[in-house]
Amino acid sequence: MKHSALPRSLALILALLAGPAPLVAGTVEASVGRLLIAPVAEGFREPWGLAFLPDGGFLVTERGGTLWRVGPDGERVRVGGTPEVWVRGQGGLLDVMVPRDFATSREVFLSFSKPQPGGAGTALAVGRLNADGDALADLRVIFEMTPGGGRGQHFGSRIVEGAEGHIFLTIGDRGEADLAQDNSRHNGTVVRLMRDGTVPDDNPFTGVAGARPEIWSYGHRNAQGAALGPDGALWLVEHGAMGGDEVNRVEPGVNFGWPVIAYGRNYNGTTIGIGTEAEGMAQPVHYWDPSIAPSGLAVYSGALWPDWAGRMLVGSLKFDYIAVLDPATGDEEGLRTRETARVRDVREAPDGSIWFLSVGREGVFRISPAP
Repeated sequence: MKHSALPRSLALILALLAGPAPLVAGTVEASVGRLLIAPVAEGFREPWGLAFLPDGGFLVTERGGTLWRVGPDGERVRVGGTPEVWVRGQGGLLDVMVPRDFATSREVFLSFSKPQPGGAGTALAVGRLNADGDALADLRVIFEMTPGGGRGQHFGSRIVEGAEGHIFLTIGDRGEADLAQDNSRHNGTVVRLMRDGTVPDDNPFTGVAGARPEIWSYGHRNAQGAALGPDGALWLVEHGAMGGDEVNRVEPGVNFGWPVIAYGRNYNGTTIGIGTEAEGMAQPVHYWDPSIAPSGLAVYSGALWPDWAGRMLVGSLKFDYIAVLDPATGDEEGLRTRETARVRDVREAPDGSIWFLSVGREGVFRISPAP
């Protein structure tokens, strides 16, 4: 387990204290050389999720409920047929995932806060993008957190297609921390489903009396970043409270401890649970204190920058940068420019470039080697 007090670059620390980084517009220096940060599309209202399409276009969700398709030529089209969402606090239309077989299936997966009596629960829906790319057909909800709750925080909601084609969905504790230790509830879990929403026979809680069979792991607070590693393992980045944001390598059936153990403290300064360790509860691979408010995660392939192969690219909502983290050593550098204001999602594009969503700049940006 490794710990970051803050990113190790002194220049970044000074930038965080002084305000906007004094860099040439659109470029940033990194250990792999100078990087170009270019706008791809702008004018989004609170963008949350980004997914690439095989034709060179991409999809972007806005938390308010809108799904956009941006074509290879930059033309922007609002996609109809999206689900009704509960827009309150952190709730709304959240992640979007395009599966590997999209060229034949045309399927698009969406996570969102689904209205329920008295509130909302994290839900997962799938529909088929029509030939014109302006509507989802046959949209159906294949999973719904039940019961959800009336609070407006901690929906989780990252979607990942597993190496074997299963669907992973992260679910936050919904502000009811103790329920993250209750396997009869979905709060604070990762669920694993088949493409049609049914539960695989090899899930760890299948057949366990009283448990939700779709649960894959539990004891999470609020994972807003999820991605596969080079070996197909599922990795998460999740929000702590005051300190204690975590990087976790997920294994089936594992209890990650929230709120019994944590490396942060409650917002009133009191200790969370019993401390930082307990028997039968997993330790994070890495944690941040103070919190960076992580959202969005990509595990980089090394395509354009071989020295970054296996590095984790993590967006920071709090400190306005992208962390480049070596999970094996805890070494970290930060990419921070005016474009990285409240980074919500980070993705590796098919060509190896790094794309991210900036809530502060209301846009999609691309990082590539500077000429």
